[in-house]
Amino acid sequence: MNILDAELVLRLHNDEVSAFDSLYWKYHQAVYRNIFKFVKDAVTTEDILQEVFARLWEKRQDINAEQSVSGWLFVISFNMCVTYVRKKLREQTLHKNIFLSDTDDEVALERKNMDEEQYHLLEKAIATLSPKKRTIVTRCKLEGKTYDEVAKELNISRNTVKEHLSAAMIKLNDYMQRNGDHKYIVLLLLFLNYHDGPH
Repeated sequence: MNILDAELVLRLHNDEVSAFDSLYWKYHQAVYRNIFKFVKDAVTTEDILQEVFARLWEKRQDINAEQSVSGWLFVISFNMCVTYVRKKLREQTLHKNIFLSDTDDEVALERKNMDEEQYHLLEKAIATLSPKKRTIVTRCKLEGKTYDEVAKELNISRNTVKEHLSAAMIKLNDYMQRNGDHKYIVLLLLFLNYHDGPH
């Protein structure tokens, strides 16, 4: 748990706009990068980014200060990307795609609990990692930092960051596939693995 983030969430519970602004400026670039890698369109990415932070403000009373804000933003942005892709594929009439396997009514019912389920699964999976791997996954994946940035912060080599992250992702993939019962778990894993290449 990030102490500063926890303080900001508590202030957010008190409707402090300055706390929201601080979270926005801390995480908007990382969220933007994660969305763009999924939707591959700058305009759409900006739209989804604004929706994500609008959701942060709307749901501010529901966010637990003891849990990861970056993880919450990650899952919310992922689910909004899935919604966008579903809509785009529907417009292209690709009716047999995995995204189109449900009716809109069923999807609406699922979405109520989907964010929370995935968020808690991701948190539980990350909690199984060693402290160093947990830190590296959080900074590289959820906060969108580069290998070089994390290496400098932790005073280790870039290659060590990559090795720890690779080992951590294997454990996360295994945990989430064994414990996730939602059909979007595979897609969430893809989202997590999107920027494992050189960066």
